[in-house]
Amino acid sequence: MTTHPLPLAVAAALTLGLAGCGATTQDAAQTRAALEQPATTEPPPTTEAALPSAHVHGVGTNPADGAVVLATHDGLFRDDDGSWTSVGPGVDLMGFAVAGPDHFYASGHPGPGTDLPNPVGLIESTDGGLTWTPRSREGASDFHAMAAHAGGVIGFDGTLRATSDEVTWTTVEAPVEPFALAASGQAETVVATSPQGPALSVDAGATWTTLRDAPLLLLAAVADDATLVGVTTAGDVVVSEDTGATWEQRGSLGEPPQAVSAVRAEDGSLQVLAVTDELLVSTDGGATFAPR
Repeated sequence: MTTHPLPLAVAAALTLGLAGCGATTQDAAQTRAALEQPATTEPPPTTEAALPSAHVHGVGTNPADGAVVLATHDGLFRDDDGSWTSVGPGVDLMGFAVAGPDHFYASGHPGPGTDLPNPVGLIESTDGGLTWTPRSREGASDFHAMAAHAGGVIGFDGTLRATSDEVTWTTVEAPVEPFALAASGQAETVVATSPQGPALSVDAGATWTTLRDAPLLLLAAVADDATLVGVTTAGDVVVSEDTGATWEQRGSLGEPPQAVSAVRAEDGSLQVLAVTDELLVSTDGGATFAPR
């Protein structure tokens, strides 16, 4: 497909989304103590509303149990048999990535009642979001775009950065300034969307290729090392099963989504999650969607 210029309204939105938030440096020890507090022993609140928060920054599937999780302005939520359950401390999760079973990375800002620096830097959970451990760049980075691949984490906080040990970061040279990042925890394939079009790395960001024949993507997801799912600025769902060489339109959401993710199910089917003003699920590779 041919790449088209961004509509002015969407371009403006992307520009605003790329702008980083101000940061203040605070004691990293306070960050660790606050984020590592164990989850409350009281049952977390639940809601049966279409979405638990008006602002959803990420969606994914926890490989530990297949539960859908939403990273939102109001923290992390898990889908428990049709109701949204709040999980862990209140953090505005601007960036979010599923790395493996119960294993998540995130970034963002402290929520009300949470004594954390702003921004929180890179935080990690290995218990499905119940607790978070600060790893690095507290008070320095708010990764609005983030992805976890087989070799580490890549994020954009105004500068594209990568880490393989969660502590030491290197600057990544890419042909585009990312609006969103996507990767598979099982491979080193990374996709970056941008107003200039998408770009692809198959070596965890070390080298990049501009996908000149791809449609202009707002968001993307990586289901496996070869299968990429994209959503255009018009809400059309496109899929590449040859690592971005060719693309096929599968279906349409009718509007740009807030978040998208994709996984290969055990039966080989391609499952796609998309968040508009509700959570939409596709079990046929993005051809059709139905509300959760």
